[in-house]
Formats: sequence, structure tokens, C-alpha cells
Amino acid sequence: MGASWWEYVTAYEGSVEKSLETLHRQVFDKLYGHDDMYGCLDGLWADEEFMGEEGTHSILDIQRVVHSTTAPTPLRVEDYGTLRPLTHERLLHHFGTVRPTPVRFSELLDHARTADRLPPDPEETLLDECRMRWTGVYVLLYAGDQAEPAHLGIFGYSGD
Repeated sequence: MGASWWEYVTAYEGSVEKSLETLHRQVFDKLYGHDDMYGCLDGLWADEEFMGEEGTHSILDIQRVVHSTTAPTPLRVEDYGTLRPLTHERLLHHFGTVRPTPVRFSELLDHARTADRLPPDPEETLLDECRMRWTGVYVLLYAGDQAEPAHLGIFGYSGD
């Protein structure tokens, strides 16, 4: 089926894990809420053949948050299906701040979709920060002078 890129901006709900859980419910309802095959997200995840061979090509392929900024590796099975933060240094590189806004997040991803990517340059766009399929990257997003994040920006790839 090939690789699929996906992105989301969702409300921040006090933790990345809670925000991801809410986003999982929303996306599951949108993709499978009308389908009798899976009664719930756990039922989808239990279908090891489907999830292992095809997946959903959405955030539903990501099952857990890893707070380490160490890059995932294909040699570690436990790295698949994970969501990791963008490093402090890469936040500064792409956003010029460690408190990016949802608008700037969307602008950088729009640029990544339209950039001339031949040959690919891993330093070129925000999207290039996710280098391993079946993983994702998150960025805490801020609104105005709020001390706490307002949103969570997520992007990644599913498929081969």
C-alpha cells in the first residue's frame, strides 16, 4: 500500500498521553464508528494480522508515548507504534522558539508538503524529523502568553 503521512492538531488535555487518548477516540469513531468489525480501539489493536500487515495509516497506528528524544530504530521492535517529542534543538531550528503556535506548526507542515524534496534533505523540513515509518513526533503548541500548552501537534508515517 505504501507509506502514508498524517498530521493532527488536537487540544492539549494536561498530558500528551491524555491528549493522544482523546485523539484516538475521535479518529477511531471517524474511521471505524460506522463499522461493526471493531467495537472499540482495543479490538482494532487486537487484530494483529491487520495492524501488522496494513495498519490504519493514521494516528491509530501509534499506541504509546515515549518521552525520550532518542531517535527510534528499526532494530528495536518496541520503537514501532511510538510517539516521541521533537528535541529542544530541533524546535529552535524549525520554529525559532520552544513555544511554537498551532498556526506556525501548520505553516511548516504546509511548506513540507509543497517543498521540492528531490533529493531529500533531512534538515530541510519539519516533516523530515520523523525518519522511521510506524512512528510519530509531537510538538507542544502554545496560544498567546499561556504558560501551559493549548494544543498538541502530531505528525508521522505509517506503511512501508
